[in-house]
Amino acid sequence: MNQKGRRVLFVCTGNICRSPIAEVIACSKSDVHSFQSAGTATWHVGQPMDPRAAIVLTQRNLDPSTHVAQHATHALLGDHDLVVALDRKHREILSRQVDPATTTIVLLRSYDPLGGGATDVADPYYGTHEDFEQCAEHVERSVSGLLKALESGAL
Repeated sequence: MNQKGRRVLFVCTGNICRSPIAEVIACSKSDVHSFQSAGTATWHVGQPMDPRAAIVLTQRNLDPSTHVAQHATHALLGDHDLVVALDRKHREILSRQVDPATTTIVLLRSYDPLGGGATDVADPYYGTHEDFEQCAEHVERSVSGLLKALESGAL
């Protein structure tokens, strides 16, 4: 990471579907910033990515194999200057945990150029392969938009 890079943390609920998809995609698109992901809940800490999430990443020639779910602890949040929530509930939870003077929280989907005002990346956990595909598509477009905002200095 160069000196202009941001420390970015993607956050969803369990850190096995949406936020690791975002982390892997972001890492594949930029080596300027540092990316990690975490969950607001502790249910899956220490577990690998959901196999269905791993499949949609593998289909995009991305490697999901190093992911291990972690919890968005106060210390982890404090190590990042940009926290990217995957939906409004995550943003609400995170807003009570971070110092707004040092950490910015944004919604990932707000950077989707085709989002039409959508703010949440839908949770595919209880869904089908198509739901994971749609999630990855929304995340991929949103990450591209987020990176443009970072590079332009808007964030």
